[in-house]
Amino acid sequence: MLVKTYASAVHGINATTVTVETDVSKGVNFFMVGLPDSSVKESQQRIEAALRTNGYRLPGRKIVVNLAPADLKKEGSAYDLPIAMGILAASEQIQSENIGDYIILGELSLDGTVNPVKGALPITIQAMKEKFKGIILPEQNAREAAVVNDIVVYGVKNIKEVIDILTGSPTIEPTFVDTRKEFFANYETIDLDFADVKGQLNVKRALEIAAAGGHNVIMIGAPGSGKTMLSKRIPSILPPFTLHESLETTKIHSVAGTLPNGSALMTTRPFRSPHHTISDVALVGGGAYPQPGEISLAHNGVLFLDELPEFKRQVLEVMRQPLEDREITISRAKFTVNYPAGFMLVASMNPCPCGFYNHPEKECTCRPSDVKKYLGKISGPLLDRIDLHVEVIPVPFKDLTLQEKGESSAEIRARVIKAREIQLKRFADSPKIHCNAQMSSSKIRLYCELDEASSQILKKAMEKMGLSARAYDRILKVSRTIADLEGSEKIQSHHVAEAINYRSLDKDNWGL
Repeated sequence: MLVKTYASAVHGINATTVTVETDVSKGVNFFMVGLPDSSVKESQQRIEAALRTNGYRLPGRKIVVNLAPADLKKEGSAYDLPIAMGILAASEQIQSENIGDYIILGELSLDGTVNPVKGALPITIQAMKEKFKGIILPEQNAREAAVVNDIVVYGVKNIKEVIDILTGSPTIEPTFVDTRKEFFANYETIDLDFADVKGQLNVKRALEIAAAGGHNVIMIGAPGSGKTMLSKRIPSILPPFTLHESLETTKIHSVAGTLPNGSALMTTRPFRSPHHTISDVALVGGGAYPQPGEISLAHNGVLFLDELPEFKRQVLEVMRQPLEDREITISRAKFTVNYPAGFMLVASMNPCPCGFYNHPEKECTCRPSDVKKYLGKISGPLLDRIDLHVEVIPVPFKDLTLQEKGESSAEIRARVIKAREIQLKRFADSPKIHCNAQMSSSKIRLYCELDEASSQILKKAMEKMGLSARAYDRILKVSRTIADLEGSEKIQSHHVAEAINYRSLDKDNWGL
């Protein structure tokens, strides 16, 4: 007897429905075709033990399982459950007329327990688009899948609950999540607040500009000056997620398997801080079985690279294209995968090997050549792609002992949101542009027009600092953001002067 059940395969951050055709006929042996990998092939042993433990059996006949489309490689253990249900229905151990109405996913333990899988959210979105009645998947993934409306979601603990659903007598209720309530529950949660930061007014100002325009920023300063502490507070001043951004980011983390069990939506912007020993594949994504890298896991949030010169040069250079295109393309001989990578890069570094170059109190023990060599670990093209270069000076003791709190993240965020609203109106006709940092050359010419005084200031800075054309564009973008924070329709000379001041790490100017 031939029975069709339905599963799903994740490719990039999108899903493709897989038809699991199971035929039980005269003969012996078990055959599985349709490009299954090793973990899919091993499902036979897991299925046999799970069925036997729960009072069913793997029929002693010829069993052929075909995973269609046959030219798409099938990976992972999520096919255990649909294959098991197909075998039970094809061998007439269960009677189910509606087995084809559901997408079925889950890894089986030997006792019949259903274990969680990756990619539940994009799979459920695809199932809804293809008009499936519902989806049956592990209980741990149920809330994540239930974010999608107009589809019935069953979260199951074991194989018996699946059989009950398919035979028309479910013993569990469908999982329901109020998506908007879930989203707004932690909409404005702030864990780390700028109010706790003593001093550093110039750095706070730079980070406010970076958040308002979506600009990349690098902080340079002595050890203990507060670079990491300030960086961790950046998500608290970024505009809260929109529902679309939340769903998009949740999809990526669902595919990567980094969503906590039982969670539904990501409601706060991600902050990723990989160690400097990370490989280029782990940073941008890929591998034998492609997975999103750190730059994709930071999508719509912050990627923080602490001690930037300690990262391998090859690792840093692979970020150059994603920083411009806001996506990463992983190409292999037989396939190509695209992952979103619209992140805000925040980096920090010491000014020299000993860490005390330009320190107001401590003396640097490095030779000038050592300082230049240390900064030379970061290529000019990468520095060009970082809009704001900020020097962080250690906070004096008198400021550390002040009792009054500084400006809160909520107050800074309010100004950032106001500036972003101006930008959203400005780019209303450009769906791929959401903030000033994403402006193309044509948009820069249109929205960053300078008067004569501003042009002269920028011209002198370009000549003196030896800036590139890309740095010129970055200065204009930052100037536009500073003007937006002030509510100014036109860019003025003091906006350009402040933006130029944030290019202090350009090599021709460093240390002057």
